[in-house]
Amino acid sequence: MAPAGASPRTADVIVLGAGAAGMMCAVEAGRRGRRVTVIDHAASPGEKIRISGGGRCNFTNLSTAPDRFLSGNPRFAASALARYTPQDFIAKLARHAIAWHEKTLGQLFCDGSARDVVAMLVREMAEAGVDLRLSTDPGEIGHANGRFRVAGVEAPSLVVATGGKSIPKMGATGLAYDIARRFGLGVTATRPALVPLTFAPQELAALAPLAGVALPVRATCGRAAFDEAALFTHRGLSGPAILQISSYWREGEAIMLDLLPGGDAAAALKAARAGRGRQGVATVLCAALPRAVAQMVAGGMAGTLADQPDRTLAALGERVHRWTLRPVGTEGYRTAEVTLGGVDTAGLDSRTMAAKSVPGLHVIGEAVDVTGWLGGYNFQWAWASGWAAGQVV
Repeated sequence: MAPAGASPRTADVIVLGAGAAGMMCAVEAGRRGRRVTVIDHAASPGEKIRISGGGRCNFTNLSTAPDRFLSGNPRFAASALARYTPQDFIAKLARHAIAWHEKTLGQLFCDGSARDVVAMLVREMAEAGVDLRLSTDPGEIGHANGRFRVAGVEAPSLVVATGGKSIPKMGATGLAYDIARRFGLGVTATRPALVPLTFAPQELAALAPLAGVALPVRATCGRAAFDEAALFTHRGLSGPAILQISSYWREGEAIMLDLLPGGDAAAALKAARAGRGRQGVATVLCAALPRAVAQMVAGGMAGTLADQPDRTLAALGERVHRWTLRPVGTEGYRTAEVTLGGVDTAGLDSRTMAAKSVPGLHVIGEAVDVTGWLGGYNFQWAWASGWAAGQVV
């Protein structure tokens, strides 16, 4: 930071945050000949990129579309996503000889390390003449005469790309929301998203025998449903299906698990009764479900399968396909992959990410009230929103 009373260094654009969205914006603005300074309090850029996807960075999703994002304005993300697509980012990787593969459900990962993506963006910033300032506390943000002043740098444009509150151990804070409120922008309620769900002690004790078990399920909450894996843990429920549904779940609501999606447990049990009637119900269920789950569904039922009337098998089928659980909370921002909510899109231009009421101010990435599904969608929003702002700042 410049000494008190010193003349500030001037730039055309200050980008606050050296994450995915901030670096993308800086590259694009720098390539347009803009003098860009990126400021971040962290010692290294792109830390959430580095840890993502198990260290291989799930950098986008081929199924990207506006309906895969949650926002107070469901169409807000459409403009940026249409103008910077997954194919555009794939082409960027190709130019840097970064190999990738599709894992499942359109999710793309690096063949090597997520560090390759960070290095690519840092290299592109350097090539575009971007001034990257790490381990720098932004301090108080000044604004006078149409110019912003941050950490001794003054510019007519400020891009807020400091993300949300998720994973505070990596330095995440609510800074973007504080800045937005200071400049009169609205901030919608925020909460952890893509996060494991927790349960009350009594229900958690009942689930304890399932800890460590994973299986494919359909998780439903309200109108939202996801067919992916669920994982029972000693704290509650996790796994892709649960992380997905957590973005839609609210306190007091129940979620429903179909433990055999696409099957008909009652019909299968009735059919098995003819040939395997001497076996116990849990034993027969083990053909389709993990043993611990089969035992939980059977609930210590006495007698053999042949002893069970149709109404009992129908009730078992209901339990398999409509197991209702009522979480009491989530594991919070500590393990949440993203933050739901953020700077209200009503105050932003969807094409430029500019604040409608504050000339020169832009907000991009996770800081905005745009939250994607699990599986690379949030990175694609970071690339697209950063690219959109980078074209105009």
